[in-house]
Amino acid sequence: MTRAAVLGAGAWGTTFAAVLADAGTDVTLWGRDEAVIRAVRDERRHDTSLPGIELPAGIHATTDATEALADAELVVIAVPSQRARAILEPFRPLLADHALAVSLMKGIELGTHERMSQVISEVWGLPDDRVTVVSGPNLAREIAERQPTATVVASTSTEAAERVAAATASSYFRPYTNADVVGVELSGAYKNVIAVGVGVADGLGYGHNTTATVITRGLAEITRLGLALGARPETFSGLAGMGDLIATCASPLSRNHTLGAHIGRGASLEEAITLTRGTAEGVKTAQSIRELAASAGVEVPICDGVVRMLSGEVPPSTVVETLLSRPRKAEVG
Repeated sequence: MTRAAVLGAGAWGTTFAAVLADAGTDVTLWGRDEAVIRAVRDERRHDTSLPGIELPAGIHATTDATEALADAELVVIAVPSQRARAILEPFRPLLADHALAVSLMKGIELGTHERMSQVISEVWGLPDDRVTVVSGPNLAREIAERQPTATVVASTSTEAAERVAAATASSYFRPYTNADVVGVELSGAYKNVIAVGVGVADGLGYGHNTTATVITRGLAEITRLGLALGARPETFSGLAGMGDLIATCASPLSRNHTLGAHIGRGASLEEAITLTRGTAEGVKTAQSIRELAASAGVEVPICDGVVRMLSGEVPPSTVVETLLSRPRKAEVG
C-alpha cells in the first residue's frame, strides 16, 4: 500500500486526504491546530472548513511532522502559496529519500515569480522528476461530498504522475496525467485572478453575457502568457485550463469569486477578505502574474485591471470597462 502525508489541514488538504483514503492509500494529515487535528482523528470531522462532512475512517491525523512524514512515499503540500517557502523549509530533513512531492498549491510566488513546483524543488532540493502538480476543477466541498470530478496530475516524469494518479483514483475522482507542468500550474494560479474579476462583475449586477466575456477573454489571456512561457496550447482547453476556470469563476464555493463579488457590491478589500473567510490566492497572485507577464512582454488587461482595483487605484467597474474599451481586432488570427 502506498503511504502518503498531507501537509496542511485546510479544506483542500483535508479533502485530498479523504481522496487518498478512499482510493486505498495509507494517509496521514498534518496540521498545526490541535483542535482541528483531534476532530479529524477522533470524530472524522472538520467543521471549520468542511461543516457537515463525515471524513473517511482511513485518515490518520497528527500535529507531529516527524510522525506524518515517516516513510511517506507521497508528500502532498496544501499550504498558502505565498507562505510555502517558509512553511516547507523545516520539513526538508524529514523527507524520505524516495519521496515524491505533490503540490496542491495554486499561486505564483511574489518577488521570484516562481511556480509552486519550482519553490518546492528549491526548498527541498528535489529534481523536477520528483515533483508533481495536481490541478483542475476541484472545489473542495464538492469533492468532500464525493461528487464526481476529474483532475490533472502533471510532472516531467510520466512514472511520477502515474504513481500519484494511481494513489488517488476512485469511483468519484478521475485523475489524468499531463507532462505540461508550466501550463497546468499557470492555469491553476491565473484562474484565481480571473475569478476575482468575474466576481466583481457579478457584484456590480452584470449578467451572464458579461461573465462569459470575462471568462473567455480570461482564458485567452492565460493562454497567451502560457505560450510565451513554453506551455502547450492544448492544456488550456482541458481540465486544468478551461475546466478549472469555469468551476472557479462560476461557483459560489470559490473564495476568489466570492471576494470579487463582495468588492463589486461595495466592500473594501479588507472587508471582502474578512467576509470571504478563507485565503483568496488571487489577491497576491495577481501582482505576481502581472510582473511575470511584463517580463515576458505579454499584455494581460484583466489581470492589470484586477491589480489596479485591489490596490485602490481604480474603482471595481474598471475591471470590465477596461476590457471592453480595448482596440477592436479579430478574435482569431
